[in-house]
Amino acid sequence: MKNRAFTLIELLVVIAIIAVLMAILMPALRLAKDQAYGIICVSNLKSLSISWYLYKDDNDDKLVGGHPGRDPDTDAWVKAPQGLGDVTQQEYNGIKAGLLWPYAKEMDIYRCPADRRKLQPPNYAYRSYSIAGGMNGEDKEWNGRAITRYSEVENPALKLVFVAECDPRKYNMGSWVVSHPPNNTWIDPLAIWHNKRSTIGWADGHAEKHRWVDKSTMHWADLAAIGEQGVFNKAPDAGEGEDLRFMQRSYQLKH
Repeated sequence: MKNRAFTLIELLVVIAIIAVLMAILMPALRLAKDQAYGIICVSNLKSLSISWYLYKDDNDDKLVGGHPGRDPDTDAWVKAPQGLGDVTQQEYNGIKAGLLWPYAKEMDIYRCPADRRKLQPPNYAYRSYSIAGGMNGEDKEWNGRAITRYSEVENPALKLVFVAECDPRKYNMGSWVVSHPPNNTWIDPLAIWHNKRSTIGWADGHAEKHRWVDKSTMHWADLAAIGEQGVFNKAPDAGEGEDLRFMQRSYQLKH
């Protein structure tokens, strides 16, 4: 008995069925991948938050410096890219020179796996996270309102330390800062890599994903992710601002 071959129509039907199945499955696969990346990102920031917390225990309640710098004598948690090698190695060198490295001891926890900047020259960056400027960071230089000791944190579970940032100036420069009331503008761009959510590390050592609600917040983050330079000092669109108010409430400053 001869084997019967598929007709052209039968082959087209099979291909069409496969295409339909792929169209159904791909969103689910992307969601599963995003969820996996989000779990890793939360784990990373929990590890960094605990490292930050342990540092103050070993240093008489003093907070590690939140503003990266090139000066080897600074108390920064990480330093700016430095040394020899390609851009990746230079950023590795800066991370290892930081004062949190002896506590973290793992390069992967400084980067969210959903951060695509590593694959997008010239907007290359490895480190995905920054420390808030009020936590012994840039606000110390700008307005003298940064705290320098853990005992100054008013409610550790509600005050942010680490935030996922997408600085378009290659690596994440400086601290992550936001305007303070009565000013109502974003300053540094957020990274929103987890289905309208970003990962935040808090002063009590826990980390979680926070969901953003304003369309302008998402649009602003999308521009930063592709290297758009004009993303700093943005005001929310009319009728929005819940996201900004949340971050302002969560941002520790001296009063």
